[in-house]
Amino acid sequence: MSTRTRKNPIDEELPVVHVNDAKALAEVCEHLSGARRFALDTEFVGERTYYPKLELIQVASRERVALIDCRAVDDLGPFFEILANRRIQKVLHAAQQDVELFEGLTGELPRPVVDTQIASALAGYGAQVGYAQLAEKLLGVSLEKSETLSNWSHRPLSKAQLAYAVDDVRYLLPLYEKLRSRLTELGRWDWVKEECTRVQNLTRGLTVEPEKAYLRVRGRGSLRPKALAVLRELAAWRETMAREKNKPRVSIARDEALVELARRSPSSASGLRNLRAVRSREVERHAGEVVELIAAALAKPKEEWPQPPPAQGPSPAPGVVELLQAVVREHADEESVASSMLATQAELQQLVARHHTGNGVDELRVMQGWRREIVGSDLIAVLEGSASVSVDPSSRRLRIRQRRKRDQSASR
Repeated sequence: MSTRTRKNPIDEELPVVHVNDAKALAEVCEHLSGARRFALDTEFVGERTYYPKLELIQVASRERVALIDCRAVDDLGPFFEILANRRIQKVLHAAQQDVELFEGLTGELPRPVVDTQIASALAGYGAQVGYAQLAEKLLGVSLEKSETLSNWSHRPLSKAQLAYAVDDVRYLLPLYEKLRSRLTELGRWDWVKEECTRVQNLTRGLTVEPEKAYLRVRGRGSLRPKALAVLRELAAWRETMAREKNKPRVSIARDEALVELARRSPSSASGLRNLRAVRSREVERHAGEVVELIAAALAKPKEEWPQPPPAQGPSPAPGVVELLQAVVREHADEESVASSMLATQAELQQLVARHHTGNGVDELRVMQGWRREIVGSDLIAVLEGSASVSVDPSSRRLRIRQRRKRDQSASR
């Protein structure tokens, strides 16, 4: 077992249940069905397949930890029913991959979910803080993370792997309680629920409709509509083949190869193989089919070509986005919130562009809910010239002051 130094024996005595058959799974699910919430984590392997392979599910209630061996248990249906139970809260850390995995397996997102990484960012502990770092900071527990890149498909699992898996959920509920207490005192618990719901609603599924697969290809923004039509066909071909062969998309063709093929649109198999950017055995093996797909895409009428996203308007004047960033950082510091939780640089660039055109401002994250209350209205006021930004000479901090209507009319 890996060495651990624990300064705080919190939840140290929780018994661990190993679930290796249907009966044990049923007992664990019956126990969880009576809980208000439980901690959840997974171990999976997905580097070599299209569909990630779920290997281990870890859950923890206040009374026990359970390790569900997905290779030993044939039917996980009873546990999936617990995931779908909206009366029971699921507590995870950095939940996106786990949520996507369960959505792919069950067809629906686990709800409700509380992500302690989101909660920690709103509590002032920094953006994307790691689980081990948070356990050290809030619980005084030092965790060994040597099994992070472990091979979870190998059986039997080692003692070190099992200890690591247990620790990954053992402390989640105590962390949840600490964070909830702090955020309730700050009046921000509703922020956490709002943000966790928002992030879940943006979750991208594991599978993609082939005709929409091109929308996930990096570098497509450099292509004109005609080349986008080609990319759409090539990305659909890659998606279908990856799914049928259960291989990662990248093993069929990299994004940059698809973009280069779309841009060049070779008309022969030899022309395709001469492209230096295309180094894919699958593409070369199916060169004739790929060339036919390119020809078919080029033959489609213009009205069927996909269109690039509309231009965002002229680039912001020098210093505008930087000024808005300073306003965001000042508010983030005042509220002890990670600034990226309020708005990123890309979002501020979008805000400037959309404010210029007058379209879609309210759709931006920074202009919704609690973010608008904290910083969104000030950002709009700065862009409209109805707020002044200065440096307080005593505190040397930024001072943002929205002018009254009378002040604005007098300055005209």
